[in-house]
Amino acid sequence: MAETVLDLIRRHLDGLGLAYREIHHEPTPTSEESARARGESLAVGGKALVLKVDDELGLFVFSAARKLDSGAVRRHFGARGTRFATREELLERTGLVPGSVPPFGPPILPLPLYADPSTLENEKIAFNAGSLTTTVIMAAEDYRRVCGARWLAFSQPFS
Repeated sequence: MAETVLDLIRRHLDGLGLAYREIHHEPTPTSEESARARGESLAVGGKALVLKVDDELGLFVFSAARKLDSGAVRRHFGARGTRFATREELLERTGLVPGSVPPFGPPILPLPLYADPSTLENEKIAFNAGSLTTTVIMAAEDYRRVCGARWLAFSQPFS
C-alpha cells in the first residue's frame, strides 16, 4: 500500500526527532472549523494554499487568521496573474482535496514552498495533515527550522 501524506509527515518529523501531536476529529474543510475542532485559536492554524503563479504551481502558507495578499505574490514573482489551483490540479499534483493540504513542500509534497512570517507569530502551528480529519500540532520554531520554505510576506489582516 502506498504511503499517505500523513505517513510521510510522521516519518519526516520522527526522523528529525521533533515533537508533535496528532488530533483526529470530524471533517473540517475550513480554517474556522479546524480551529474549533482543535481547540486552538484561528491564528495558530497554518493555512496552506496551492496557487498558480503565471504558469507554475506553488504552496503558500500563512496564519489562518490572515488573508492572502495576491498582489504581494504577483509583485514578488513579477507575475501577470495568480489564481487558486483547481480541485483537479490539486488532486493531480498532490492527491489531496482542498482543506487537507499540509504546509510542507518536498519531501512531503512536490511543490515549492513559500511561508509568510505570520506562521511564526505563535508558539505552535496546527495544520490538516493530508486529510480533513487529522491535525498535526508542532512548535512553530521547529516548523521554521525544517520546512524548507522560502520566506516572504504575502498575507494581510482581515479588514
